[in-house]
Amino acid sequence: MSRFAQYTIANAPEFSQPLLARVHKAYGFVPNLYATFAESPAVLEGYLALSGSLDKGALSPTERQLVEIAVSTENHCTYCVAAHSTIARMLKARPEVVAAVRTGAPVGDAKIDVLVTFTRAVVRNKGFVPETAVAAFLAAGYSKAQLLEVVGHVGLKVLANYTHALTGAPLDEAFQPQQWDAPELEVA
Repeated sequence: MSRFAQYTIANAPEFSQPLLARVHKAYGFVPNLYATFAESPAVLEGYLALSGSLDKGALSPTERQLVEIAVSTENHCTYCVAAHSTIARMLKARPEVVAAVRTGAPVGDAKIDVLVTFTRAVVRNKGFVPETAVAAFLAAGYSKAQLLEVVGHVGLKVLANYTHALTGAPLDEAFQPQQWDAPELEVA
């Protein structure tokens, strides 16, 4: 149901071409969601910039992927759940941890459970999380910088999740083994 072109480096808008070339270098291919972002060079550039900045943050690579899976399940983004589950597995995240985050079950690791629970609270409450959730996050050993990074990842994934919902970018073959079926939603 893709309503938008899946651009390649060769046929993308001029200012998106070098950005897609960077994506190709990083992944070995251009994932379809990035190919869709290329419709707007400003959106593609902004997404890559925020993603690159967050990659330099204090959350570990695996923690970042678990946060992005949690956000994407909350937003029912089948594409992003599959993509970030694939990346988490590539990072050697324990399969049972990835599966738990995908289903909303407890992970079984107290610190990661707090991270995922806090992330879901940020999404569900649009940032207005109870003080007890903030206190639990900090008491688990996370820093205030990491708290803000969670918010950054929520923003990044809202851009990706909503873009996917609006454009219907097809799931890439590389992500299909981690395909995820979202629960049914009532659309207003």
